[in-house]
Amino acid sequence: MSLFAKLSSYDDRSARLAGIGLMLLSIFMFSFGDAMGKFIVATYSVGQLLWLRGCAALLVLLPVVWQRRADFLHLERPWLQLLRVTLSTLEVAAFFLATVYLPLADVITYYLACPIFVTALSGLVLGEHVGWRRWTAILVGFCGVLIALRPSTQTVSWPALIALGGSTSFALLMLITRSLRTTPDIVLTTSQFCGTFALGAALSPIGWVTPTAGSLVLFAAAGLISVAALFCVNRSLKLAPASVVVPYQYSMIVWAVIFGFVVFGDVPSWATIIGAAIIIAAGLYIFVREQQLGREEPAVNPPA
Repeated sequence: MSLFAKLSSYDDRSARLAGIGLMLLSIFMFSFGDAMGKFIVATYSVGQLLWLRGCAALLVLLPVVWQRRADFLHLERPWLQLLRVTLSTLEVAAFFLATVYLPLADVITYYLACPIFVTALSGLVLGEHVGWRRWTAILVGFCGVLIALRPSTQTVSWPALIALGGSTSFALLMLITRSLRTTPDIVLTTSQFCGTFALGAALSPIGWVTPTAGSLVLFAAAGLISVAALFCVNRSLKLAPASVVVPYQYSMIVWAVIFGFVVFGDVPSWATIIGAAIIIAAGLYIFVREQQLGREEPAVNPPA
């Protein structure tokens, strides 16, 4: 935390470079944590992963939560906070459940469509004006999703639909987070981990496998990495404008391909590569268009 505070004293150029560096570091950590989660669920249930990972994360956050406990006493729109936690918990569970059956790069590709879903849903749900240029980009992005999904009676699978459903839940989560932006970061972060902890505690007895000492280290590392990555994202967005650092989040697909190949031997199909490229291009266009219109799109953080 003291290191992050020192970064805030840099001049504008140094702060932007530090912000970019922290964003790239956070994406690497999220990707590493995702690969670790996929490795864990090959032996243990998703419920066990959510529960033990949540335990580690909450233990790390506990001192900060105690210091900022007053922030938890008066929550704005509690029912909306509850809906946000529910969506966050479902999308994290969907992500790791999909990785049990799909290559990591495929799951990440569906989640990269989140900025496109956010823009489309902001027009339909929040009544925000979305011009024809961005609607065109949204349709192009959906084409990228369809190319990656390879829809047919032979290729559409429940894991792919679960991943796509998780991405949609993530988009709704971003919309709600946008409307709760005055809520302190520690409240938003802690509540997300509380949700996954609760779901994991309920599901972990089903198919329980007693963890080895080495596995417990992996569970703990997954939680610690996720917390560190979230802090890096938050500090990155305080040091530099969103328009500077958010596009670097698309580097996640690179790490997903690398970890998928090195750890699991997964070779992405051409359909996944082409679909990901189209999704990234459409997402970057939407982001640039948002900046031209003077609107700042919220950061799309990977699953917490």
